[in-house]
Amino acid sequence: MMVDTAEATHSSRILVMGVSGSGKTHIGRLVAGRLGADFIDGDDFHLPASIDKMARGIPLNDEDRKAWLETLAERFAEYRQRDASVVIGCSALKRRYRDTLRRGDSALKILFLSGDREQLHYRLTSREGHFFKGDKMLQSQLADLEPPGEDEAVELNIALSPDQLVDDFVKRLGP
Repeated sequence: MMVDTAEATHSSRILVMGVSGSGKTHIGRLVAGRLGADFIDGDDFHLPASIDKMARGIPLNDEDRKAWLETLAERFAEYRQRDASVVIGCSALKRRYRDTLRRGDSALKILFLSGDREQLHYRLTSREGHFFKGDKMLQSQLADLEPPGEDEAVELNIALSPDQLVDDFVKRLGP
């Protein structure tokens, strides 16, 4: 069912997830714009030590991600409590990470942006000004990735155009 923002009467909390380079920020902003929701880039909530670690090419571990994920879950909870809509872009690589985020809203809707290694590598090496660099970091994220099943998320391939991704996801949102 297509969601028309002029007719939408309910709020929703949406996670746009995937490894670095999948387009979480770009697609998340487009989805938020389409739905009249706020957008939050999860990267903005990383601790300085985590950003420094990634900038040096050192992958984050579960402990590095714990406080970050809890903070994002709190953002989802705040929006749920206000009955407001938000889209948050966050890698959410493992099911337990997504479970932490669902503590903020058990009805969390998830868009999983998937792509092959070559697509992702090209995107990462083409962008400027981002702290996440290097093939080692991509390999680490791909190794950690526990792709969500159909019961957990809508999976769309980043080979689609941004407009197609947004259209397909919004059609699948339903009420």
